[in-house]
Amino acid sequence: MKFRYYVLIILFVAVVGFVLYLRNINIPPPVVDNTSCMEWQRVQSGDSIYMVGNNWLHRSSGGLWEVYLEGNAFERGVAYGKLTQELLEYQEVAFVEMINQYVPSPSYLKVLRYFIGWFNRKLPDYIPEEYLQEIYGISLSASPQFDFMAPPYLRQLNYHAAHDIGHAVQNMGMVGCTSLALWDERTVDSSLLIGRNFDFHAGERFAENKLLCFVRPDTGHRFVMIGWAGMSGVLSGMNEKGLTVTINAAKSDIPTSSAMPVSLLAREILQYAATIDEAYAIAAKRKVFVSESFLIGSHADHQAGIIEKTPDKTSLYLPDGNEIICTNHFQGETFVNNPVNIENIRESDSPYRFARVRELLNRQETFTETDIAAILRNTRGLDDKNIGYGNEKSINQLIAHHSVIFKPAERKFIVSTHPYQIGEMIAYNMDSIFSISAERLMQSRRLPAVTGNIPADTLLFSGDYARFMEYRQMRDSIKMMIGNKINGIVDERFVKRFIQSNPEMYDTYQLLGDWYTSKKQYDKATEFWKIALDKEIPRLPEKEYLEKQIKRYNNQTSKS
Repeated sequence: MKFRYYVLIILFVAVVGFVLYLRNINIPPPVVDNTSCMEWQRVQSGDSIYMVGNNWLHRSSGGLWEVYLEGNAFERGVAYGKLTQELLEYQEVAFVEMINQYVPSPSYLKVLRYFIGWFNRKLPDYIPEEYLQEIYGISLSASPQFDFMAPPYLRQLNYHAAHDIGHAVQNMGMVGCTSLALWDERTVDSSLLIGRNFDFHAGERFAENKLLCFVRPDTGHRFVMIGWAGMSGVLSGMNEKGLTVTINAAKSDIPTSSAMPVSLLAREILQYAATIDEAYAIAAKRKVFVSESFLIGSHADHQAGIIEKTPDKTSLYLPDGNEIICTNHFQGETFVNNPVNIENIRESDSPYRFARVRELLNRQETFTETDIAAILRNTRGLDDKNIGYGNEKSINQLIAHHSVIFKPAERKFIVSTHPYQIGEMIAYNMDSIFSISAERLMQSRRLPAVTGNIPADTLLFSGDYARFMEYRQMRDSIKMMIGNKINGIVDERFVKRFIQSNPEMYDTYQLLGDWYTSKKQYDKATEFWKIALDKEIPRLPEKEYLEKQIKRYNNQTSKS
């Protein structure tokens, strides 16, 4: 089995192992003074509008779910849960299905669950009371079908740490987000533009129901965040002051205990900061358990910067010019020579993607939102080399949960629809969303129209995309066969089709080599591994794996 799929196993076993262990520990929900909102009832209007008090949920014609929440923390959480009850269950089912696919055995899960439970036992101590109450309110609408794992509140609370666990195993190539910002003479109207791909992949079903959450809290700034039902943390977002937050994983030392999930820290920044300095002050006072880059765009400062944070230190990186790129390594003086960061730069795909963004930025003087979208959708390698669809060295790895472009001066954002970042990108204006009431939405049946939608990428309608989807199906079949989870045939016809589906992707040939090894056909295995070595391989450990396998089976063949 390919190395990164051992990583997937570790990720999902760890998360679910923990929630299973929660049955054996007692983490009580927060105390709520007024619980009258629990009596609220959801009202449905047509097929796509739901209301709970002044809160509403709407599904756009492009398939995006849009939810509006207001009030105190517990009220927001209760309304969020009631409005998205079916979506909440769908996300949890999709997550658990992915776990069941990759967990190798019940005994492996049993061994890990006690350790992970101990690791995260103090998680609530690092989360502000406001967010504990909001998550508790959401959990009241969670599906009872997973109560055998843990009570709803504990499940929802600890799902917020799943993102951090995914980032922790990014050390082994789990995720690879890309973001950038341009301003002044680098944009056509001198405005600040921020673009990002959020490449956290927990399966195709998990990413189907993208949700935009517009929040009018009783304290702090109004804001929008992009994620999924039940997610209180921020992955990508913008507030009414024109401050944006996006998060990118960085390589970490192995954590020894949990702390504040980075998405909830990003949420606190978005809700309470209006400038880069204010964002930094919030980040500096909180403890996290993985390393992270927070790309902050600020209308007030008319620039962007990166807060680079580890469990021990926090620093601020501001560029000399009027552009900034963020992948998955640190750039500022505080961490640039850190041994972990140096190792990350040497071994990972992060510097390659960074160089590719730089290469594309150097090709023209000024950029529009459409130009930023073209960068985020780019599937090629350096010098426009075809490195295979889905290669982790690509800016567009065709796994993104979402892609978004922010224009803070206009409180405008443009977000991708299914699939990944190649579907149509839909434009929104924050101010117009917050001006619409539930009653007005019922009358108009849609949100206020905003100009600036970006058409779907032509890749979506091409033969290349159809072949890539075939490649994914065949790839997953081979993996399952190698793991002896399903029976199947890999004959010459299958091999030919598989190669034709993604001929420049290194993984095509690595998997074929692994398959033939499982059948003890070592000559064919080494033949395909050698082809894989000539392709663009994302990370050094994968290259070393291929070299080791070729050497091992060459020696074995020569001895026979």
